[in-house]
Amino acid sequence: MLDKKALDVQVLDVAPLTSIADYLVLGSAESDRQTRAVADSVVDALSRVNQRPLSLEGTTSGQWVVIDFGDVVAHVFRQEARSHYALERLWSDARQIPIPDKASAPEAKERLIRKARS
Repeated sequence: MLDKKALDVQVLDVAPLTSIADYLVLGSAESDRQTRAVADSVVDALSRVNQRPLSLEGTTSGQWVVIDFGDVVAHVFRQEARSHYALERLWSDARQIPIPDKASAPEAKERLIRKARS
């Protein structure tokens, strides 16, 4: 998401709270076009390591795109929609996973890809 300049990206560990996923990844975009570009980038990056989404919803409107990879569900919102639905508040008991700075991003990206493969 960060590669496409998504805003306020957060990773929430929801595994102790629900059986629907282990992690939620949330990001915002400033336009419908950027929302779709961020979602496409996520799908493309994980497809390159043979992780295809189980479902992909919302690309037509571009207000809120949900990409379900099973254990990880990514949400890309327009900023207004993210404020309205406030998933961070809904999952406020979830532990927030720190996102590494750019210097350590390649190593962290590889760890996340290995996690997605397992």
